[in-house]
Amino acid sequence: MTPELTALTLAALLQILQFVAYSVTAQMQVGTGKALSPRDTPVQLTGKAGRLQRAMNNHFEGLILFGIAVMVITYSGQNNDTTAMASGLYLLARVLYVPAYVFGWVPWRSLIWAVGFLATVYLLIAALI
Repeated sequence: MTPELTALTLAALLQILQFVAYSVTAQMQVGTGKALSPRDTPVQLTGKAGRLQRAMNNHFEGLILFGIAVMVITYSGQNNDTTAMASGLYLLARVLYVPAYVFGWVPWRSLIWAVGFLATVYLLIAALI
């Protein structure tokens, strides 16, 4: 497996961990009854549960673009040491983004997000060159 595909796989596993953390904290906040309900009325999560939910949703958005970038780099055979480094940088940024969001690291959260985003943009541009 290429380093880029490994980073993508680990990023997907990170998404699963984020989902579990969000689900556990959300259920603790709203209770089992509300968690098992059809939730016809939206639930507004606050505090750590709300931040974990927003961080998870942000990763879903980033993971789509990163997945596309990794697939294009991999299937075009344009992976190299630099694309491997960019993929690792994306993964590291996404790992750091979770505590940065949950604990409100300002302005670090935004800077960490930008590193992951720029790593993805780099991969997409590298695929076109």
